[in-house]
Amino acid sequence: MTAPAPVQTRASQRTSSPTAFRSLSGKLSTVAYPSVFLLIVFAIWWFVTNTGMAPRYILPSPQDTWAQLTENSSYLMRHTWVTTVETIVGFLIAVVVGVGMAVVMVYSKMMERTFYPIILVAQVIPKIAIAPLFIVWLGFGPEPKILVAVLMAFFPIVIAGISGLRSVDPEALELASIMGGSRWKTFVKIRFPAALPELMSGFKVAATLAVTGAVVGEFVGSNEGLGYVILQANGHLNTAMLFAALIIMSLLGILLFLILEVIERFTIPWHASHRNKDA
Repeated sequence: MTAPAPVQTRASQRTSSPTAFRSLSGKLSTVAYPSVFLLIVFAIWWFVTNTGMAPRYILPSPQDTWAQLTENSSYLMRHTWVTTVETIVGFLIAVVVGVGMAVVMVYSKMMERTFYPIILVAQVIPKIAIAPLFIVWLGFGPEPKILVAVLMAFFPIVIAGISGLRSVDPEALELASIMGGSRWKTFVKIRFPAALPELMSGFKVAATLAVTGAVVGEFVGSNEGLGYVILQANGHLNTAMLFAALIIMSLLGILLFLILEVIERFTIPWHASHRNKDA
Protein backbone atom coordinates (compact mmCIF):
# COMPACT_ATOMS: atom_id res chain seq x y z
CA MET A 1 0.00 0.00 0.00
CA THR A 2 1.57 3.29 -1.10
CA ALA A 3 1.82 6.18 1.31
CA PRO A 4 -0.23 9.27 0.47
CA ALA A 5 1.68 12.16 -1.10
CA PRO A 6 2.51 14.95 1.35
CA VAL A 7 0.15 17.87 1.17
CA GLN A 8 1.77 21.27 0.91
CA THR A 9 0.22 23.56 3.48
CA ARG A 10 -0.59 27.19 2.90
CA ALA A 11 2.11 28.18 5.37
CA SER A 12 4.81 26.36 3.39
CA GLN A 13 3.49 27.90 0.17
CA ARG A 14 3.74 31.35 1.73
CA THR A 15 7.29 30.56 2.90
CA SER A 16 8.54 29.27 -0.47
CA SER A 17 6.97 32.09 -2.46
CA PRO A 18 8.93 34.95 -0.80
CA THR A 19 12.13 32.86 -1.04
CA ALA A 20 11.66 32.33 -4.77
CA PHE A 21 10.84 36.02 -5.22
CA ARG A 22 13.99 37.08 -3.35
CA SER A 23 16.09 34.72 -5.45
CA LEU A 24 14.60 36.08 -8.70
CA SER A 25 14.95 39.70 -7.60
CA GLY A 26 18.55 39.05 -6.56
CA LYS A 27 19.42 37.64 -9.98
CA LEU A 28 17.70 40.53 -11.75
CA SER A 29 19.52 43.09 -9.60
CA THR A 30 22.91 41.71 -10.65
CA VAL A 31 22.02 42.70 -14.22
CA ALA A 32 19.88 45.77 -13.53
CA TYR A 33 22.27 47.73 -11.31
CA PRO A 34 25.31 47.68 -13.64
CA SER A 35 23.02 48.25 -16.65
CA VAL A 36 21.53 51.39 -15.07
CA PHE A 37 25.00 52.64 -14.14
CA LEU A 38 26.28 52.08 -17.69
CA LEU A 39 23.26 53.89 -19.10
CA ILE A 40 23.98 56.88 -16.86
CA VAL A 41 27.65 56.91 -17.94
CA PHE A 42 26.60 56.64 -21.59
CA ALA A 43 24.10 59.51 -21.19
CA ILE A 44 26.77 61.74 -19.61
CA TRP A 45 29.23 60.78 -22.37
CA TRP A 46 26.67 61.59 -25.06
CA PHE A 47 25.74 64.91 -23.43
CA VAL A 48 29.34 66.08 -22.98
CA THR A 49 30.36 65.27 -26.57
CA ASN A 50 27.21 66.45 -28.35
CA THR A 51 26.97 69.78 -26.53
CA GLY A 52 30.57 70.71 -27.42
CA MET A 53 31.83 70.64 -23.84
CA ALA A 54 34.80 68.52 -25.00
CA PRO A 55 36.43 68.60 -28.45
CA ARG A 56 36.00 65.46 -30.55
CA TYR A 57 39.78 64.91 -30.80
CA ILE A 58 39.93 64.69 -26.98
CA LEU A 59 36.72 62.79 -26.29
CA PRO A 60 34.96 61.13 -29.23
CA SER A 61 31.20 60.86 -29.28
CA PRO A 62 29.43 57.52 -28.88
CA GLN A 63 28.32 57.80 -32.53
CA ASP A 64 31.92 58.18 -33.76
CA THR A 65 33.09 55.27 -31.62
CA TRP A 66 30.26 53.07 -32.87
CA ALA A 67 31.08 54.05 -36.45
CA GLN A 68 34.68 52.91 -35.96
CA LEU A 69 33.50 49.61 -34.46
CA THR A 70 31.15 48.87 -37.36
CA GLU A 71 33.12 50.26 -40.30
CA ASN A 72 36.40 48.66 -39.22
CA SER A 73 34.95 45.47 -37.75
CA SER A 74 37.13 43.08 -39.79
CA TYR A 75 40.28 45.08 -38.98
CA LEU A 76 39.44 45.12 -35.27
CA MET A 77 38.45 41.45 -35.19
CA ARG A 78 41.76 40.41 -36.76
CA HIS A 79 43.76 42.28 -34.14
CA THR A 80 41.44 41.19 -31.34
CA TRP A 81 42.03 37.55 -32.26
CA VAL A 82 45.81 38.05 -31.96
CA THR A 83 45.47 39.56 -28.49
CA THR A 84 42.99 36.85 -27.45
CA VAL A 85 45.37 34.04 -28.40
CA GLU A 86 48.27 35.70 -26.58
CA THR A 87 46.09 36.25 -23.52
CA ILE A 88 44.75 32.69 -23.33
CA VAL A 89 48.13 31.06 -23.91
CA GLY A 90 49.77 33.32 -21.33
CA PHE A 91 46.98 32.68 -18.82
CA LEU A 92 47.16 28.89 -19.23
CA ILE A 93 50.94 28.89 -18.79
CA ALA A 94 50.55 31.07 -15.68
CA VAL A 95 47.96 28.62 -14.28
CA VAL A 96 50.22 25.59 -14.75
CA VAL A 97 53.38 27.28 -13.46
CA GLY A 98 51.62 29.23 -10.71
CA VAL A 99 49.72 26.28 -9.26
CA GLY A 100 52.84 24.10 -9.48
CA MET A 101 54.93 26.73 -7.71
CA ALA A 102 52.28 27.15 -5.01
CA VAL A 103 52.23 23.39 -4.35
CA VAL A 104 56.02 23.25 -4.16
CA MET A 105 56.21 26.18 -1.73
CA VAL A 106 53.44 24.80 0.49
CA TYR A 107 55.16 21.42 0.83
CA SER A 108 58.72 22.78 1.14
CA LYS A 109 59.73 25.58 3.51
CA MET A 110 63.13 25.81 1.85
CA MET A 111 61.57 26.38 -1.57
CA GLU A 112 59.23 29.01 -0.12
CA ARG A 113 62.09 30.91 1.51
CA THR A 114 64.05 30.72 -1.74
CA PHE A 115 61.43 31.67 -4.33
CA TYR A 116 58.85 33.81 -2.48
CA PRO A 117 61.11 36.92 -2.28
CA ILE A 118 62.08 36.49 -5.94
CA ILE A 119 58.42 36.26 -6.99
CA LEU A 120 57.61 39.35 -4.92
CA VAL A 121 60.46 41.35 -6.53
CA ALA A 122 59.35 40.23 -10.00
CA GLN A 123 55.82 41.42 -9.25
CA VAL A 124 56.97 44.83 -8.03
CA ILE A 125 59.02 45.55 -11.18
CA PRO A 126 56.80 47.37 -13.75
CA LYS A 127 56.22 45.04 -16.71
CA ILE A 128 56.37 47.92 -19.18
CA ALA A 129 59.99 48.48 -18.04
CA ILE A 130 61.17 44.94 -18.75
CA ALA A 131 59.04 44.25 -21.84
CA PRO A 132 61.68 45.79 -24.18
CA LEU A 133 64.16 43.19 -22.92
CA PHE A 134 61.81 40.41 -23.98
CA ILE A 135 61.63 41.94 -27.45
CA VAL A 136 65.44 41.91 -27.64
CA TRP A 137 65.68 38.34 -26.38
CA LEU A 138 62.70 36.77 -28.18
CA GLY A 139 62.10 38.99 -31.21
CA PHE A 140 58.89 40.59 -32.46
CA GLY A 141 56.75 37.43 -32.52
CA PRO A 142 54.02 36.50 -30.04
CA GLU A 143 56.48 35.04 -27.50
CA PRO A 144 57.38 38.29 -25.66
CA LYS A 145 53.70 39.29 -25.43
CA ILE A 146 52.81 35.89 -24.01
CA LEU A 147 55.67 36.16 -21.52
CA VAL A 148 54.44 39.55 -20.28
CA ALA A 149 50.92 38.09 -19.93
CA VAL A 150 52.38 35.18 -17.92
CA LEU A 151 54.21 37.55 -15.57
CA MET A 152 51.08 39.66 -15.05
CA ALA A 153 48.86 36.64 -14.31
CA PHE A 154 51.40 34.57 -12.35
CA PHE A 155 51.45 36.41 -9.01
CA PRO A 156 47.73 36.29 -8.06
CA ILE A 157 47.59 32.58 -8.94
CA VAL A 158 50.59 31.77 -6.71
CA ILE A 159 49.24 33.81 -3.78
CA ALA A 160 45.75 32.31 -4.13
CA GLY A 161 47.21 28.81 -4.43
CA ILE A 162 49.35 29.14 -1.30
CA SER A 163 46.46 30.62 0.68
CA GLY A 164 44.04 27.95 -0.51
CA LEU A 165 46.34 24.97 0.06
CA ARG A 166 47.05 26.18 3.60
CA SER A 167 43.40 26.80 4.47
CA VAL A 168 42.70 23.08 4.86
CA ASP A 169 41.24 21.95 8.17
CA PRO A 170 44.18 20.48 10.17
CA GLU A 171 41.89 17.82 11.62
CA ALA A 172 41.11 16.54 8.13
CA LEU A 173 44.83 16.26 7.36
CA GLU A 174 45.46 14.51 10.67
CA LEU A 175 42.62 12.07 10.00
CA ALA A 176 44.01 11.29 6.55
CA SER A 177 47.44 10.63 8.08
CA ILE A 178 45.96 8.31 10.72
CA MET A 179 44.04 6.41 8.04
CA GLY A 180 47.30 5.84 6.16
CA GLY A 181 46.66 8.22 3.28
CA SER A 182 49.70 9.05 1.17
CA ARG A 183 50.75 12.62 0.40
CA TRP A 184 49.42 12.30 -3.13
CA LYS A 185 46.01 10.98 -2.04
CA THR A 186 45.76 13.62 0.67
CA PHE A 187 46.54 16.30 -1.89
CA VAL A 188 44.03 15.02 -4.47
CA LYS A 189 41.22 14.22 -2.04
CA ILE A 190 41.58 16.95 0.59
CA ARG A 191 44.07 19.76 -0.08
CA PHE A 192 43.31 20.57 -3.72
CA PRO A 193 39.47 20.49 -3.43
CA ALA A 194 39.69 22.72 -0.34
CA ALA A 195 41.94 25.15 -2.24
CA LEU A 196 39.64 25.43 -5.28
CA PRO A 197 37.59 28.45 -4.02
CA GLU A 198 40.76 30.48 -3.43
CA LEU A 199 42.29 29.28 -6.70
CA MET A 200 39.23 30.23 -8.75
CA SER A 201 39.33 33.73 -7.26
CA GLY A 202 42.98 33.99 -8.25
CA PHE A 203 42.21 32.68 -11.75
CA LYS A 204 39.56 35.37 -12.30
CA VAL A 205 41.93 38.14 -11.27
CA ALA A 206 44.75 36.63 -13.35
CA ALA A 207 42.59 36.37 -16.50
CA THR A 208 41.92 40.11 -16.54
CA LEU A 209 45.59 40.87 -15.84
CA ALA A 210 46.64 38.57 -18.69
CA VAL A 211 44.70 40.78 -21.12
CA THR A 212 46.57 43.82 -19.81
CA GLY A 213 49.88 41.96 -20.05
CA ALA A 214 49.34 40.99 -23.68
CA VAL A 215 48.43 44.57 -24.63
CA VAL A 216 51.44 45.97 -22.72
CA GLY A 217 53.69 43.60 -24.66
CA GLU A 218 52.13 44.82 -27.91
CA PHE A 219 52.81 48.43 -26.91
CA VAL A 220 56.55 47.80 -26.86
CA GLY A 221 56.98 46.10 -30.22
CA SER A 222 54.31 44.63 -32.46
CA ASN A 223 52.58 45.09 -35.78
CA GLU A 224 49.35 43.39 -34.74
CA GLY A 225 47.04 43.14 -31.74
CA LEU A 226 44.91 45.61 -29.81
CA GLY A 227 48.01 47.27 -28.35
CA TYR A 228 49.20 48.01 -31.88
CA VAL A 229 45.75 49.40 -32.77
CA ILE A 230 45.81 51.69 -29.73
CA LEU A 231 49.30 52.97 -30.57
CA GLN A 232 48.36 53.62 -34.20
CA ALA A 233 45.15 55.41 -33.20
CA ASN A 234 47.02 57.51 -30.65
CA GLY A 235 49.66 58.46 -33.21
CA HIS A 236 47.01 59.65 -35.68
CA LEU A 237 44.91 61.35 -32.96
CA ASN A 238 42.06 58.99 -33.86
CA THR A 239 40.49 58.89 -30.42
CA ALA A 240 37.35 57.19 -31.73
CA MET A 241 39.40 54.18 -32.85
CA LEU A 242 41.33 54.29 -29.58
CA PHE A 243 38.08 54.16 -27.62
CA ALA A 244 36.82 51.31 -29.81
CA ALA A 245 39.97 49.27 -29.09
CA LEU A 246 39.69 50.01 -25.35
CA ILE A 247 36.06 48.86 -25.33
CA ILE A 248 36.98 45.60 -27.08
CA MET A 249 39.86 45.09 -24.65
CA SER A 250 37.49 45.57 -21.70
CA LEU A 251 34.92 43.19 -23.19
CA LEU A 252 37.62 40.55 -23.69
CA GLY A 253 38.59 40.73 -20.02
CA ILE A 254 34.93 40.61 -18.92
CA LEU A 255 34.27 37.61 -21.18
CA LEU A 256 37.18 35.64 -19.72
CA PHE A 257 36.03 36.55 -16.21
CA LEU A 258 32.48 35.32 -16.93
CA ILE A 259 33.77 32.07 -18.45
CA LEU A 260 35.70 31.40 -15.26
CA GLU A 261 32.59 32.26 -13.23
CA VAL A 262 30.68 29.53 -15.10
CA ILE A 263 33.53 27.04 -14.61
CA GLU A 264 33.60 27.93 -10.91
CA ARG A 265 29.89 27.21 -10.56
CA PHE A 266 30.36 23.75 -12.05
CA THR A 267 33.54 22.87 -10.15
CA ILE A 268 32.61 24.12 -6.66
CA PRO A 269 28.79 24.37 -6.51
CA TRP A 270 29.00 23.35 -2.85
CA HIS A 271 30.90 26.48 -1.79
CA ALA A 272 29.16 28.99 0.49
CA SER A 273 29.64 31.87 -1.96
CA HIS A 274 27.38 30.21 -4.53
CA ARG A 275 24.80 29.17 -1.96
CA ASN A 276 24.60 32.79 -0.77
CA LYS A 277 24.21 34.03 -4.36
CA ASP A 278 21.30 31.68 -5.00
CA ALA A 279 19.60 32.46 -1.69
